[in-house]
Amino acid sequence: MPSATKLKSKTPARRTTAKSPASPWRFRTAAGLKILELAPFTQFDWLVHGFSTRSGGVSILESRRPGQPRSEKVLNLGYTDWDRRERVHENRRRFAKALGHSELPLVTLRQIHSDVAHLISAPPAEPPKGDALATRSPGLLLAIQTADCIPILLVDPRHHAVAAIHAGWRGTLARVATKTLGRMQMEFSTKPADVLAAIGPGIGQCCYEVGPDVVKEFAAQFPQARPWFEGPFDALASGEDPNPLPWLTMMPPGHEPPPPRCHLDLKAANAALLIDAGVSPKNIFTSDICTSCRTDLFFSYRRETTTGRMMSVIGITL
Repeated sequence: MPSATKLKSKTPARRTTAKSPASPWRFRTAAGLKILELAPFTQFDWLVHGFSTRSGGVSILESRRPGQPRSEKVLNLGYTDWDRRERVHENRRRFAKALGHSELPLVTLRQIHSDVAHLISAPPAEPPKGDALATRSPGLLLAIQTADCIPILLVDPRHHAVAAIHAGWRGTLARVATKTLGRMQMEFSTKPADVLAAIGPGIGQCCYEVGPDVVKEFAAQFPQARPWFEGPFDALASGEDPNPLPWLTMMPPGHEPPPPRCHLDLKAANAALLIDAGVSPKNIFTSDICTSCRTDLFFSYRRETTTGRMMSVIGITL
């Protein structure tokens, strides 16, 4: 699928707060779609950005959510196995129109849960493999797709440079966000202290359960990882059995309790890594929306398995 789609029109938007008047996050409604945006980003008249939501599209998803209709129309923006390409294309057209800059080409990735960041100056013929895009070139909409993984948008207001990052647990472990920031430093002369970061909706610690292998990898890579986890982190990180006397709770065969696990906060991990790289804590804005909890608004692969993809988009206007 070509990574650039040229469209036309600008649509006025109606804004409402996402949580409270004090929240920097707010929803705006445009062209029949609800888009989440970060208020501090809107101060730059040369910047366009937005995080898509679930409704307002033409894709038909067979819903498995209790109490929901058997099928629903959704704004799926990813070329998934269950959806038709022409419907996804129409959804992307609608999303670009709602962003108000649909004359700009949409640049996407073949995401591979890596630390690979691409610097883009023109629409590529095909989506490159990787998990981050960065540019200082006007006239491009950089887009990453998620359905629980963490979307991160970076803005360098001094040099008019931007980046879009896809960070799952593997990408976080590989420091994809800070490596993308490093590319911006080298190529655009970006200073981390100038950067604003939006950490968008993704699976929260409340719902993101991981096993000993993930815990061990994070503990080995990050000495500061302990606060990012809830559960028996120290025991799992060291390889110790959190229940050293299993005979005390022995149960009949087939009724053993599940192995101990932890809950990981990917948003906190990425925020901490950006701070370590020099981004000011006051310039990092983290959405508290958990995609797994809020499947009324967003797609969640963990909660639904068969589901769509959101897009997080950022670009520099012409």
